Amino acid sequence: MISPYSFSSSVQPIGNPMQLNVVLADNHQLFRSCLRALLLSHSDIRVVAEAADGHEAVRASEELSPDVVIMDIEMPRLNGIEATSRICSREPHPKVVALTMHSDPRTAGAMLDAGASGYLTKDVAAEELATALRVVSSGASYVSNRIRSALYQTPPVAPRLGSRRPAAPRRRVALSPRQRDVLSLLADGKSVKEIGWLLNISPKTAEVHRRQIMEKLGIFTIAELTRYAICEGLTTVDA
Repeated sequence: MISPYSFSSSVQPIGNPMQLNVVLADNHQLFRSCLRALLLSHSDIRVVAEAADGHEAVRASEELSPDVVIMDIEMPRLNGIEATSRICSREPHPKVVALTMHSDPRTAGAMLDAGASGYLTKDVAAEELATALRVVSSGASYVSNRIRSALYQTPPVAPRLGSRRPAAPRRRVALSPRQRDVLSLLADGKSVKEIGWLLNISPKTAEVHRRQIMEKLGIFTIAELTRYAICEGLTTVDA
């Protein structure tokens, strides 16, 4: 028997390709119902499923291929950070926007490192959430100013066993205008080939810029580069 909290019980057929298809992942049914009602007022956003835990969120993302998953962090069976990591490990994968009570920078950093494209707290206005969904679906990132400021003040966590180099403290470094362009596009999820096309340079030149940026910043993962770009205002965040 299907649980009343199973995402399968609330699946809606995916129709209009101009709409953003969204999965809501939160273990509180009342919150999901309220959030669904708020998003109904936006004609370009469609909630196609709800998930009450991380496992259901992963399964919904695999079976429905939504554009965005709105992900809580504290959920039973599988937390939102691990669920995000599993969702983002597959290609192609939906964008993930964290919507949580947690405002501490280490939790936000862990969520972004897991692959989330956005991070908002639950005191956010409904209009801002809708804006965040549209922004991340376009390939950019969206992080609230409060979280962004906190991330900048917090050094990156130590790398996992097997990482090539130790984590370096975050610091301000003078990047050239071209390096800033490349970093912004990297943070928006563009590949080296796409960056070359957008900037009218060869993929090899784009790769050289990427390597030089990493060496200059002392950052050697795309996740940390994304966090740095968010903190420096080089990728899309709220005003």
